[in-house]
Amino acid sequence: MDISIALILGQDGITNGAIYALLALALVLVFAVTRVIFIQQGEFVAYGALTLAMMQGGSVPATVWLLLAMGVLVTLFDGAAALRSGQARKALGVAGWNLAYPLALAGLFAVVPVASLPLFAHVVLTLAIVVPMGPMMYRLMYQPIASAPVLILLIVSVALHIAMVGLGLLFFGAEGQRTPAFSEASFDLGPLLITGQTLWVLVVSALLIVALYQFFERTLYGKALRATAINRVGAQLMGISPALAGKLTFLLAAFIGALSGVLIAPITTIYYDTGFLIALKGFVAAIIGGLASYPLAALGALAVGLLEAFASFWASAYKEVIVFTLIIPVLLWRSLSTHHVEEEE
Repeated sequence: MDISIALILGQDGITNGAIYALLALALVLVFAVTRVIFIQQGEFVAYGALTLAMMQGGSVPATVWLLLAMGVLVTLFDGAAALRSGQARKALGVAGWNLAYPLALAGLFAVVPVASLPLFAHVVLTLAIVVPMGPMMYRLMYQPIASAPVLILLIVSVALHIAMVGLGLLFFGAEGQRTPAFSEASFDLGPLLITGQTLWVLVVSALLIVALYQFFERTLYGKALRATAINRVGAQLMGISPALAGKLTFLLAAFIGALSGVLIAPITTIYYDTGFLIALKGFVAAIIGGLASYPLAALGALAVGLLEAFASFWASAYKEVIVFTLIIPVLLWRSLSTHHVEEEE
């Protein structure tokens, strides 16, 4: 291996590590606030990429109908509860967000030629479809069992992951999809050829991380999520709604997942089940951070990306094994260095 090959592998590792960092941050956030190990994070990546690919192919994405079905269920549950308590205005608000919004999206696709829309409109519509599934999923699946033990929440996450993979096969088929690059530009930097899509991934990832930092440091909702992550019971006693915190957390996680899928769709071929493997690598990074530290998770993601890139050169057949083996010494070190175990009542 010479220096030029090392630089090329390092570029690939940093690009992949930027995506893994976003997913790791989302996993840490969801676990810290809700105690949910968000296994289905990868499915939001795949749904985002494949929804964009369907629109660019001129088809109405099937995820619109999934969003509509979830919206109907949420409207039935929350709308009926609001009507029983005499809150008709709240019931209208629930129906407007969870039912009228998906119907408006479906009507938009019925009257607008999808293939003729520009790339920016495709990306915005993709996020508009996939991201609201996050808080709806929390309302339907996790909010009723929010106080359950972590093991029960994990079982629910595994079941949702299997269901979403099956629905992905039904919606998108078994064939992989790859979308056109956001930019055809390329830049020569010595032995490196940096493509425009690589710059898009790095710049958007950096901006999103900065935006998340500002959100948690400077906004009321961000501080509420931080308080919930530090002490859920104390935050609830101070008037922070656990249901609102859970929905907002899942909204952010779904946004990060869908945006990550949109960013990597031009770089790699995405299949209906590709997101699981990508999310697992983000999970390895989150474990390096102890499912609690955002900076350590981000650094762990870069380490995972670089290790994967160099392993693909030295032993491509075993690169996944090498990456996932990284979790063993991390868990061993944490088990030896942790002296206090808090038992859940």
